[in-house]
This record gives sequence, C-alpha cells and structure tokens, in this order.
Amino acid sequence: MLLSTLLRPLGIKEGFTDTDITDIAYDSRKAVPGCAFVCLKGSASDGHKFAGKAAESGAAVIIAQEPVEVKTAQVILVPDTKKALALMSSAFFGEPAKGAIRVIGITGTKGKTTTAYMARALLEAAGHKTGVMGTIGADIDGNIEPLDNTTPISHEVFRQLRRMADAGCEYAVMEVSSIALREHRVYGLPFEVGVFTNFSEDHIGGVEHKDMEEYLQCKALLFSMCKTGVVNADDPATEKLLESSTCEVYRFSMEGRGDMNGDNCRHLNQPGLLGVEFDISGDLELSPKVGIPGRFNAYNALAAVSCCHKLGVPKEALLEGLRGVKVKGRVEPVAVPGNYTLLLDYAHNAVSMESLLSTLREYEPKRLICLFGAGGNRPKVRRYEMGEASGRLADLSVITADNSRFEDVLDIIEDIKIGMNKTDGKYIEIPDRREAIRWCIEHAQDGDIIVLAGKGSEDYQEIKGVRYPFDERVVIREILDSLK
Repeated sequence: MLLSTLLRPLGIKEGFTDTDITDIAYDSRKAVPGCAFVCLKGSASDGHKFAGKAAESGAAVIIAQEPVEVKTAQVILVPDTKKALALMSSAFFGEPAKGAIRVIGITGTKGKTTTAYMARALLEAAGHKTGVMGTIGADIDGNIEPLDNTTPISHEVFRQLRRMADAGCEYAVMEVSSIALREHRVYGLPFEVGVFTNFSEDHIGGVEHKDMEEYLQCKALLFSMCKTGVVNADDPATEKLLESSTCEVYRFSMEGRGDMNGDNCRHLNQPGLLGVEFDISGDLELSPKVGIPGRFNAYNALAAVSCCHKLGVPKEALLEGLRGVKVKGRVEPVAVPGNYTLLLDYAHNAVSMESLLSTLREYEPKRLICLFGAGGNRPKVRRYEMGEASGRLADLSVITADNSRFEDVLDIIEDIKIGMNKTDGKYIEIPDRREAIRWCIEHAQDGDIIVLAGKGSEDYQEIKGVRYPFDERVVIREILDSLK
C-alpha cells in the first residue's frame, strides 16, 4: 500500500517521498523491510528509543511525535502517534468499519462480555453473521484468536475487523475498555451503536486511572464516537457520562425510566438450564427467557435487546437468541445425561466466587458443589479468601488444581484449606483436575448444581512453565463417553 494512502487520514499530503509500504509495525522487533514503524510512548517503554533499530531492520518510514535520528528511513512527525497508528491501521486494512462491517461497542464496569455475546446471539438469530472481540478473544463462529487485552491495540482491532468482514460477518460486537478509549485504541472507529452497562469502582491506581472521574470520562468518549448510545437509565453515572455525547440516546431501565423497560424478573430453573425470565414493555412488549442465571443478567439482556431493537432485529429473533445464548466460560451449561446441572465459570478470586455461588444459591439446588483450585505464583491471600468463600456458600467444595505454574499443587491446596477451615464447609481434595471432574460427575445427584470454577474459557493448564491442553468441555465429554 502506498505511504500516501496511509497518511491521507492523518491529513498529511506533502513533505514525504511516496513509497510502497509492506506492513505497519509498532514493536521494533517485528519491523520488516519496507514497513512503517510507529513510535508509541507507553508507561513502561518509549518506541522513539527503538526507531534506529527499526530502521536497521528495514523500516522505510518512521512515524514519530518527537524528533528521532535515523539514516536509512524518512521520518514523519505527527502530534499523536497512538491516533496515527489507529488511522493508518484502518487504512491499511481497507477501512473495514466504513462499509464492510457495522461495529457495536460495549463499555461499562461489569457485564461487557455477557452483553456482547447476547447481542451476537440476537443478531445471528435474525440471520446476521456476527463476530465478537473482547475478554474471551476474537471470536468468529466459535473459532477464537486470543487477544492481549480486552480491547487490543488499534492495529489488532482493525486486523480483526478485516478478518471478520472477510469471513462474511455483517456485524462486530466489541468490548471497549476505558483504558482502550484513553489510549486511542479505537480512535477514528465509527461505531454504529455504543452500549453502557453500568459504572462502579474498578481500574483505579497504578497505570490505570487516577480516580473515578477520569475513569468515567474515558468511558464517556465512546458516546462521541457512535451514532446511537444505548444506556442504562438506572445507573447514577449515566447523565454525567452523556454530558459531552454527540449521539442519539436510547435508554433502558428495570425501574420504569427508559424507552425500553424490564420488570417482574424471576428464576428459570430446569435440569441443565438455569436462567432468568422477565417482562419487557415500552417500545417492545415481550417476555424473554434468558439461558444464563442471575438477576443481573436481566439488565445485560435488556441492554442487548435495546441495542438490537435499534438495529431492526425482529421480536422473534430477540426471543430465540436470548433463549439459546451461551457465553464461553461464564456460567456456561454443559449437557449431561442426568437430572443435575453442570456449569463452567471463570471465577478465580474471592469476589467473583462469592458472586457466582451467591447467584447459584438463589436457585435452591439440592446441593451446590464447587470444584476449584488456585493459581500458583500468585498472592496466597487469594487462596485463603477463595477457600473461605466456597466454604461458606457451597454445600461441598472439591479442591483441585488450576494453573499451578511453578508451585506444587499440594502446597496450593493446603493454602486453600486455611481459608476453608474458617468455615463449617465440607470439602474433599482431589489434586488431579481431570479426576476431580470425574468424581463430581460420578457422584452427582438429582437436583444438584455443580460448577467447575477457575478455568472458564481457558483451554490449558500451566504446570512448571508448560501449557498442557485442558479444555473442560473436552474433558467432560471424554469422561461421559467412558461411563457409557
């Protein structure tokens, strides 16, 4: 691609020698002959210091926001290299969001992943192939490419959008983090819809946000980048979030304040299926059943329904999509032959475990069984707290391995038991996670809810520096096949 084509979105039309650009790099170790190297300044490193190395590797042009001295490449100065990388990447990948694919961005403290997958389920029920980009990775038809961050660097964002468009996706649903908005990872991306789920304290301190005000200001940026903003009218932060918005605003509410309102939320409890059902009124009238447990998922579902209603998805598809929605590793049901419920979840600390088990207790299981371990080479206090949470809330805890890394799994289990022993909770120890899962399946009783916590969407176990394949869906299937 010609350099002039890459620079056109930056408004640069002269002062350079046009040449063919083979790639865009922002890591000097990945610079290749003929590439454009973009110098990014971060909290830990400054790409300007590596401009010379990139030029030695064959970079044809250096994009910088400070003067750099290189002999073999032309240097182009711009006000902000992060913004430049986003605009150049969009151009390099054929501007996929300007015609090829329509992009939905979801921001908020909680619920981004679940709402994203709900939106995809609704769109696909209406016949619109949809990709997802976020915490779980870049997902097309269940084929997932891992991402470094919930919202990756702009070059990767546009590469994935191009990949989705080339795969025939009409829509992409993205989780958009506050850090990504601050760091211009989605700069220049024209969002069809922006969704705001909720706002609470998170990501404060260190290299994240200095305070809650900055955190909210960063999230608010999305609503100057989208055509329509779908927002939670019940959240106290919403009106401040919208102060500088430029989009059409559409509100959803569980308290009667919105354009679309939900109420009368109740549990849906069948063997193999836990969820919620509730009533929607306002611009639509329907009573959807949602195949994911927890009353808070009624909010997520209402957000997804509001978003997709604005995109023209019909009622029948809304009902069908919510009924069959699954989020990999988020209270994900796995089909089993018995009259019990088996779930997979990513809960890997005390806060997430407390939320998960408290939610599942609301469904009044005969027994709530929690299988979990803890990560090695991580603070021990996390293990104590997880043991205490499971001891208080589960009827039986099955303590096993997770990613033990460079620690002995038996030592980790002993730490978990310190917290467990502060409670009256019953537990058993089975260090081998596969055997622990087998034990749960073999000893399941009618009416039980069994949750395998900690792995979620992960498909490996990390032991002594090696990642071994371990997808719990595959493991469960193999165990069930062996028991036939």
